[in-house]
Order: sequence, then structure tokens, then C-alpha cells
Amino acid sequence: MAYFWPDMQRSMTHRCLNGFLLAGLLILLRPDLYAQSFLVPSDTFSQSRFYTIAASGALIYGSTVVGLNQAWYKDFAKTSFHFFDDRGEWLNMDKAGHIFTTYFESEISYQGAKWTGMKERNAIWLGAGLGLFYQSTVEIFDAYSSRWGFSVADMLYNVVGATLFASQQAAWSEQRVRFKISSWPKQYSSSPIQSTSGDFASSLKKRANNLFGTGFFERYLKDYNAQTIWLSINPKSFFPLLNFPVWLNISVGYGSENLYGGFSNSWMEGTHSFSLDKKQFPRSTQWFLAPDIDFKKIKTNNPLLKTVFSVLNIFKVPSPTLEYKSDGKLKWHWIFL
Repeated sequence: MAYFWPDMQRSMTHRCLNGFLLAGLLILLRPDLYAQSFLVPSDTFSQSRFYTIAASGALIYGSTVVGLNQAWYKDFAKTSFHFFDDRGEWLNMDKAGHIFTTYFESEISYQGAKWTGMKERNAIWLGAGLGLFYQSTVEIFDAYSSRWGFSVADMLYNVVGATLFASQQAAWSEQRVRFKISSWPKQYSSSPIQSTSGDFASSLKKRANNLFGTGFFERYLKDYNAQTIWLSINPKSFFPLLNFPVWLNISVGYGSENLYGGFSNSWMEGTHSFSLDKKQFPRSTQWFLAPDIDFKKIKTNNPLLKTVFSVLNIFKVPSPTLEYKSDGKLKWHWIFL
């Protein structure tokens, strides 16, 4: 096995490179034909496509692990494996994120498996398994980080996300209920905030930068004050006789605001402590009701458009939205991003 494995790796690499080069050449020569045919799932299992998707997946996975380490873990010391009870942290926004991420990774992995021509049942199991595998990597990172720890609750929500994808695909051969995400950059105040002793000043902007980062992708991943996780339901799939456009969904969203710490809005900057007034900055959950679009329900025979629609289906479209906050207040948004 020790001698066979390097040869197999080289063989896979060569096949993948040859496949990519051939596909690139054909697309350049006839973009109207070959770019679309390349995106069409194979009718039968294709070994070359399997090698291509395996190598691509390994590359993306490796890059993601490196990026994740840079974004989340590099500033914290490593420890031995340990557990961490984070139930209720961030008002469970991170738990909603775990469901969405595992669901999304399961569906993408399933689509990749179908592209190779893999049988439906095998593709479903592989998709859900890979979704859980990718998210388990995050849990292992957490388990050896001094800042976090292995969260049993997180792992359970990961299982929920993969199960919701696999069960729908197995029962209906489609996703009638989708998880989506929306996030819009939030502007934080730079007005001074005094420490509890009154001898040092900070700001919400500085606190947000320390918590959520400053780059677009960091903020998209980390800023729970800007994120909304959506459950997007397609009524027509459940009630075919309903006089409803097949692509129109009804979505329920979950969000939060005024989160400047995992469990409370208190923190330390060096030796200086800060604690926000609960009345001025109440930690609250938000529920949203809004229309949405299931792009996969828009009929087209164009494989390129189908691919574009699959990507768009990850995100909730901006739309008029009704918001209900945990303090009992209702708010109308003409366009919620």
C-alpha cells in the first residue's frame, strides 16, 4: 500500500490536470457548446469526473482549513482535547449557522457526486457524509483550542443540517424546504464608551472589529448582528393544486442584534473592563417573515443557468419583510437585505 498510494496520487493528479486542460481547450474553441455540456451531469459513472471532483474537493477543503485557521484560531493557544458547553451562546445564532452550513455543504457535495454520474442513493449518502465531515473539522479545531472546546450541541446541529438535506432528497428527490443566508455589513458607532472604572475609553466599532474582524468575508462569517438564517419553504411542492407560482417561496428568518459577547455584553480590553447598559443595548432575537425565490424551480434547459441558479439559491433574495423582536415589537421593512 505504501508503494501503491503515491502512484495512485500521481495518476489521479495527471488525469485531473488532463481533464481540466481538455475541458478548457474545448470551452475556448466552442464556448456555446462545450461549456454547457461540461456542466451536465453524466448519465453513467465517469471515473475521470470522479477524479476531477475528488481533487477539486481536496483542494477546496485544504484551502478552507487553512483560511479557517487564519480567521478563527491562529490567535489562540492549542490545548489538549476538551469539551465546551456553549448552549445559548450568541443567542444560538451560531447553532442556526451550523444547520445552514452543514445543509449547504451536503447539497453541494451531493451535486458534485451527481455530476460524476453516481447513483442517486449513493450520492445522497456521500453528500450528507461529506457535509458532516467538513463541519466535524471545525469541531476538532474547537476541541484543541484554548478559546473554545468540542461542543456536543454544535455536533447535534450539524447532524440536523445533514439529515434535513438527505431526508428530503431521499423522500421527494428535491428540496422543498431550504436553508438560506443573508447578511448585510453593519456600521458600528465609533463614539467613546467608558470602561467600568471610567479611566479608559473604547467604542462599539473597536469591539466589533475585535470580535468579527474587519474584512468582508470575516464579517460575513462572524458578525451575528448582521446575519439572518432563513428557512425557505416552497408551498407549491406540498400543495400542487395551490394557485401559487412554482418558484415562489415563503421564508422564516432568525436573527439577533446587540450581541457584543457570547453570553453577555461585557468584555475586557487589556486590564480594562467594559459592560454595556442592558436597557440601551438589549440583546434580542429577531424573527422575520418574507417572500423568497427558489431559483431551482425556474425552468431552463441551459446547464450554465442551472449552475448559476444553484449558487443563487444559497442566498435569501432581498424582499419586503415583517420583523418580530423578542421584546414584542413589530417592524416593517420595505426591503430587507
